Amino acid sequence: MTLPPGQRAVDGFPRFGTHLHRPPPPVPAAPVIELGGAVTEAVTVSVGDLAKLPRRQLGADFHCVAGWSATGLLWEGVAFETLYRTRVEPLLAADTVISHVSFEGLDGYRSVVLLEDALADDVLVADRLDGRPIDSDHGAPVRLVSPSQYGFVSTKHLCRIAFHTSPPPDPDRWSPIAAHHRARVWQEERHRHLPGRAVRPLYRTLIGPIRALSARGSRKRPR
Repeated sequence: MTLPPGQRAVDGFPRFGTHLHRPPPPVPAAPVIELGGAVTEAVTVSVGDLAKLPRRQLGADFHCVAGWSATGLLWEGVAFETLYRTRVEPLLAADTVISHVSFEGLDGYRSVVLLEDALADDVLVADRLDGRPIDSDHGAPVRLVSPSQYGFVSTKHLCRIAFHTSPPPDPDRWSPIAAHHRARVWQEERHRHLPGRAVRPLYRTLIGPIRALSARGSRKRPR
C-alpha cells in the first residue's frame, strides 16, 4: 500500500473535528443544505432530494494533516460536480465567475476550497460510509469528502455551501498552524508557510491527544 508523503496507516477511522471533546451536533429532523453566496438567489436542497441526484461510490483513503491515514474506506453520495452543474450553475448570472467555495457544518466549522479542486473527480457530498449511513461521529447527515486533500477540508455535518468570486475572509490568517490553502496530500501541503516535512514531528505529537479527546466526545466508540 502506497501512502502520501509523511502518512502512516492506522486501525479504524478516528473521529476528528472542531469540538473533539463534545458530542457531535444533533441531526435536524429535516436536514437541508443551503446554497448561497454569489448566486442570484439562495436556495436550499433537502438531503432527501440530494440523494436523488446521480450517485456514485468511491473507494478512497482518508488522510489527516496530523499524519494518520484511514485506509480502504468506501464512500457513497453525489459528486460535488453534479451538484454544482445541476443546482448551482443555473443560479449564476452570466458574468459571474466563481473562484472559491466555502463549506460550513452544523458544528460551525468551515473550509474554503478553490473551485477547480472542488470539481475534481473524487470530491463527493457523501451520505454513506462502508455501506451504512454516515453516523454522527463522522459527519451525519452528509459531509464533504475530498480524498486528495487533507481531512480538514472535508467538512462534516454539511449545512451550507457558499460560492465566491474572490477569496473569502480567512479566519486563520494569523494562526501559527495556518492550514495550507490547497492542502493537497501528494504535494504534502500541510502548513501555509512551512514545508510539510518540517511540521510532521509537531503534528504527529497531536495524534494521541486528539484520539483521547475524540473518545470523550464520541457518541459511540469509533469503529
